[in-house]
Amino acid sequence: MYHRRSQHPHIRQESRKYSLELRDRAVRMYRTADPKPQIKKLAIDLGVHPEALRGWIRQAEADAGERDDRLTTDERAELAALRKENAQLKRANEVLRTASAFVAAQLDPTRPR
Repeated sequence: MYHRRSQHPHIRQESRKYSLELRDRAVRMYRTADPKPQIKKLAIDLGVHPEALRGWIRQAEADAGERDDRLTTDERAELAALRKENAQLKRANEVLRTASAFVAAQLDPTRPR
């Protein structure tokens, strides 16, 4: 099933043109229909952009393990968290590098005072 981004605190919450309820309903309507409706027609019926609906459907398929050409919602959240952690570690390393250079300069006996 389509996962809401709000369940993933590491993914930035941007303003949404379409509500999560509409997204969930649209994906559910497409996935439960037999035969599958044309995405463009369903999108028009629901008042959403066809490419938006197509993206939601693809994401739901990835989350359900039905496609492997894109990250699942959980994988996206994990990737965002890892990128954030990586940026924090890079900043910490830079601080430590600077502090190390400062301490080394203070301990250098050849340095004029």
